[in-house]
Amino acid sequence: MTSLTTFYLSGILGKEAFDSDGEAIGVIRDLLINAVPSGNNDPGQQQVIGVKLRIKKETRFYSFKYFRVSKAREMLYVTCTELFELPQKDVIDGLLLDENILDKQIVDLNGRKLVRVNDVRLVTLPAGTFAIAVDIGIEGLLRRIGISIPIKKVLSLFKINIPAKFILWDDVQAIDFSNLNIKLSKSYVKLQTLHPSDLADILEDLGKKSSTSVFSALDEEKAADVLEELEPHAQVHIIESLSVEKAVDVLEKMPADEVADLLDELEDEKAEQLLQEMGEESSQEVRELLEYSENLVGSIMTTDYLSFPGTKTVGEVLNELRKRKPEQAELYIMFVTEKDDKLVGTFNLRDLVLAEPEAPVSKIMKTEPVSLFDNDKTGAVAEIVSKYNLLAVPVVDQNEHLQGMVVVDDVVEDLINERRTKGRRI
Repeated sequence: MTSLTTFYLSGILGKEAFDSDGEAIGVIRDLLINAVPSGNNDPGQQQVIGVKLRIKKETRFYSFKYFRVSKAREMLYVTCTELFELPQKDVIDGLLLDENILDKQIVDLNGRKLVRVNDVRLVTLPAGTFAIAVDIGIEGLLRRIGISIPIKKVLSLFKINIPAKFILWDDVQAIDFSNLNIKLSKSYVKLQTLHPSDLADILEDLGKKSSTSVFSALDEEKAADVLEELEPHAQVHIIESLSVEKAVDVLEKMPADEVADLLDELEDEKAEQLLQEMGEESSQEVRELLEYSENLVGSIMTTDYLSFPGTKTVGEVLNELRKRKPEQAELYIMFVTEKDDKLVGTFNLRDLVLAEPEAPVSKIMKTEPVSLFDNDKTGAVAEIVSKYNLLAVPVVDQNEHLQGMVVVDDVVEDLINERRTKGRRI
């Protein structure tokens, strides 16, 4: 039978470690685990490699290889056969459970939310001791203050159980590290798997310092998607916290209309500094959008759209789409334009898929499309979208030249924000 002992971090902190003769060696202050699991270990289990031990008045780190945790009658015993001081590199690269995990905020990757760690569950196997899960439940909190057993006994009289709430280590991503030596690229790699909306919610729940650290660790594409999902006040904080170079790299991955909205919330001097550092084409698009008053259609349109000449064949358009890999919103509606970007028709993805590859798009387009002028009031958008059941509406100037499009997603968002504002006023 495989010998194993499960225990909790709260149960071992403050425990005395004994040598093989039963003499007390020192008091356990913390356990150190690998920041990154080795290839030989289960990726979901971080091995304990060191122990922070206080001997008399000195506190040092020792290898956990010579320590053994056992349990008898629900009591934990820690024995040590040899004190071998841990190399400084292992200490720097490791992660202290009490200092960096206990009571800290973590991301539950499955629940896609922030939770607080009340305890850490560990297991001792012949191969070593491993952290296998974190306890985020009430029982973990009661265990920490030493009243878990009596409370459970009392509740059992009324047939009430305290539900256990554990998150397996592989489903946890700690984000409130105080150990500045932990490399962010390793610490936050799993956060990249979360949806931008979930990550935005998490960032808004974090403190300013932690949210900036997490955001800075994201790649530029992910960071741009997350920044779009943040509330305006959070966007401003993030952009002002980043270096100009990093901020520009992220902004240039975002749609021009989103950048314009964000810069409109910044101080004029900061906004101008960012615009000057952006590429000429991107900067010009944003500047043009910033010229529109916030109550005009031009202020909420996006300049990221797909347009083709009428002579382009369906097959050629499909090939171009495969190469360009446009965003989903750009596929809501596509445009057919003549010289000087004059709008003559629209078509959608369904029209493309059902048409013959050699057919020109002029044969599948809808002529005389419903459109809005860039200087129309924004209130006209909702009416048009609702009346014609559109996902996107082309925006033209007074000469029918295509300027951009308004996407229904932005219309809904603006309506919700407007309703929230009215609710607060009431």
